[in-house]
Amino acid sequence: MKILLDLFDLLKLTLLGVTVILPLANPLTTVALLLGLSGHMTPDERNEQSLKASIYVCIIMLVTFYAGQIVMSLFGISIPGLRIAGGLIVSVIGFKMLFPDQSPHESTEAELKSAEINLHKKSDIAFVPLAMPSTAGPGTMAMIITSTSAVMADGGVSTWVYLLVPIPISIIVSLIIWGCLRSSNWIMRLFGNSGIDAISRVMGFLLICMAVQFAINGVIEIINMFGIKPIVG
Repeated sequence: MKILLDLFDLLKLTLLGVTVILPLANPLTTVALLLGLSGHMTPDERNEQSLKASIYVCIIMLVTFYAGQIVMSLFGISIPGLRIAGGLIVSVIGFKMLFPDQSPHESTEAELKSAEINLHKKSDIAFVPLAMPSTAGPGTMAMIITSTSAVMADGGVSTWVYLLVPIPISIIVSLIIWGCLRSSNWIMRLFGNSGIDAISRVMGFLLICMAVQFAINGVIEIINMFGIKPIVG
């Protein structure tokens, strides 16, 4: 009877974890980001980046589940600091997408082709920015750490359930992310290069807005942490 109750807790916590984390991971935003950054890639390379990003997301989530609090305490990192750092990373990516580097007109066609091939070989966007901070970003990591602390403090579930539940949650979320990213090839064929360029610029602007909001949230948390009251004129 006890094992059945534990299995029910495992299923319940898994569904709850996926429901809470998935909106924060925001697969649609990651798909748009992939489209904006992979215009020069072949379908096979986009599929490879999608698979790698999904694996990275799973690893990041598992590390955050099991060692997030320890790592942040060890290096003295706070949740507000995590949010502000994530905002800075996202803002850099956003500006590059909104104002892409233009190839100089003086270059010959052969030089342009050579530069394109070199860029083509070196492009790897799976970890940064697809996995982090787009998917497993500051909001997702903060939610994982706080939720893990809450479940640990509650003490209502068996230890083995608490230790095991992060694995199915991470796998399910990563599979959903992978399925969404795989659809990018169909979207790429639908919109074409010009449409993807437009999406890239719009996504860059939205990323800058998200980065500013990350920083604002971090500053607000710092203010609340120290109990600073706003000055009213």
